[in-house]
Amino acid sequence: MKIKLFFLVLVLVITSAFILNQKPKNEQPRPLPNILWITCEDISPYLGCYGDKNATTPNLDKLASEGTLYSNAYANAPVCSPARFTIISGMYASSAGTHHMRSTIKIPENIRFYPEYLREAGYYCTNNSKTDYNCTGYGDLWDESSRTAHYKNRKPGQPFFAIFNLTITHESQIHRYDTNKLIHNPSKMELPPYHPDLLVVRNDWARLYDNITTMDKQVGDLLEELEQSGLKDSTIIFFYGDHGGVLPRSKRFIFNTGTQVPFITSVPELYKDLSPVTTGEKNERLVSFVDLAPTLLSLAGLPKPDNMQGDAFMGEYIDDKPDYVYFFRGRMDERYDMMRGITDGQYRYIINFMPHRPYAQHISYLWKAASMQVWEKAYRDGLCNEIQSRFFGTKPFEELYNTEADPWEVYNLAGDQEYADVLKKMRQAMKDHILKFRDGGFVPEGEYANIESASLYNYFKSDDYKLEEIFNIASIAAKGEKKNIDFLIRNLKNPNPYIRYWAATGCAILGENAIKAKQELALCLTDESPDVRIAVAESLYQIGEKQEAINTLSKILQNDNLYVVLHALNVINELGNDVMSTLDTEIETVYNKYKANYYITRTIEYFKTLN
Repeated sequence: MKIKLFFLVLVLVITSAFILNQKPKNEQPRPLPNILWITCEDISPYLGCYGDKNATTPNLDKLASEGTLYSNAYANAPVCSPARFTIISGMYASSAGTHHMRSTIKIPENIRFYPEYLREAGYYCTNNSKTDYNCTGYGDLWDESSRTAHYKNRKPGQPFFAIFNLTITHESQIHRYDTNKLIHNPSKMELPPYHPDLLVVRNDWARLYDNITTMDKQVGDLLEELEQSGLKDSTIIFFYGDHGGVLPRSKRFIFNTGTQVPFITSVPELYKDLSPVTTGEKNERLVSFVDLAPTLLSLAGLPKPDNMQGDAFMGEYIDDKPDYVYFFRGRMDERYDMMRGITDGQYRYIINFMPHRPYAQHISYLWKAASMQVWEKAYRDGLCNEIQSRFFGTKPFEELYNTEADPWEVYNLAGDQEYADVLKKMRQAMKDHILKFRDGGFVPEGEYANIESASLYNYFKSDDYKLEEIFNIASIAAKGEKKNIDFLIRNLKNPNPYIRYWAATGCAILGENAIKAKQELALCLTDESPDVRIAVAESLYQIGEKQEAINTLSKILQNDNLYVVLHALNVINELGNDVMSTLDTEIETVYNKYKANYYITRTIEYFKTLN
């Protein structure tokens, strides 16, 4: 009897569970969410909802109050095209060789971009309208990509993913304007301590906030259009800036001002389970652009592909919170530099692998800003204080900032014993990240020609790329310590050309203190790698072997590799007017040969202003 009763109860339990889990025949599965991305260009979190008293942004403030404001959101690159590659691919541009500005690297066939996955899942994907992905080799990504692209053109009932990119806040918009028509009062602008308090600087800041106000209105128009279309309740909204900026010492630099972005999401009630926080809350999770692609796929119910390196922060496949956000800086237009950084949201750690180059290398486009021009003039006229002058000097090997206490990052704590443990921890975290994600920035750009373009990513992942060894020599070289000269001399003979390059660069960083390496450097003037020879020439010139250096640079200017020639021109710029004058004929030949390349022409045109 008891056995029969047991089985009867068991049958009732199973039957009940089955019935409870059956959906009514007329109940339809929840549709995929629509996703609307509204992006703007070149702004840090200069919005009222972030506490900025200069800002007039009622529409974005309202969106933040109804959604989620991310207080620790960052671009991994401080300039547009490498940042956009990181967004579209879900990969650090530095892991694919696309970290230099305006790269033409061809991506391998096994890397696919997020619109391809969304379209396969049934989404109508539109882009209005910027692409600028810093690479070649990708296929047809969008259903529409133009200034008229719009989600309204989709099939009835089809879910959409739509981007609207607003350009009014772009850097170019502060280059020309009428100061008599400014809306924001220049006298009320709160200037960072590194900017001199000059009217022209204040005017540029006021113009930036005017543009942000215009952008806010454009956001309001897009949100109103969404609501009028009856789609607001089925659409997840993202708003963010494409990197920091835009005034001098922000865009292009991996400080907070160049990388931290405004980032707001709004999730309708139907999809609240896809958001980890409730309406109106601030989310302090670390979020960066490498996370956007996996997050989009997660919202669409799709798992992250193996090549994507970011962490989904919304949707079905939310990943664990990261401990750090990683930043990279490579060639910015015509100027070579190499910086890497990380933040945990409070502290920011930066390594300068080319500390012998000033922060303020002359970049033609940056110098179009009136504020950059007057800042440089004030510096040259001796009118800047120590903090304001620092931008025009060379860099320390390491930088550490407490961004909560020092939001403008002007007090470097790297040499402060009180922060020695923080420095040590972040230094190790930086190295771990570089090795884990196979940072390809330790290979000179001119050397990419020796690796098949579409294979760069796969090469960086392979054992052939001796990254840990290269990283270690690059770090020692960048310290610029005379005690390491014997180590650098030994590595000038290393069979690996990238290690030889960093050993030679270390000698260039040491300047006159590399005199002990003169003989070994001279032997490297016949190195098979032109990038090694360029670094050797710079070092030899500084220790008195000027003619040998000039002869070497003269020959390299005849090279057919654009990036090798650009590297040589960068070094010639640093060595000064005497070298420019001596190589005047060769430089003019280069100018005529590369008239179609504005990086070459801008560099040489700048030379002419110095003579």
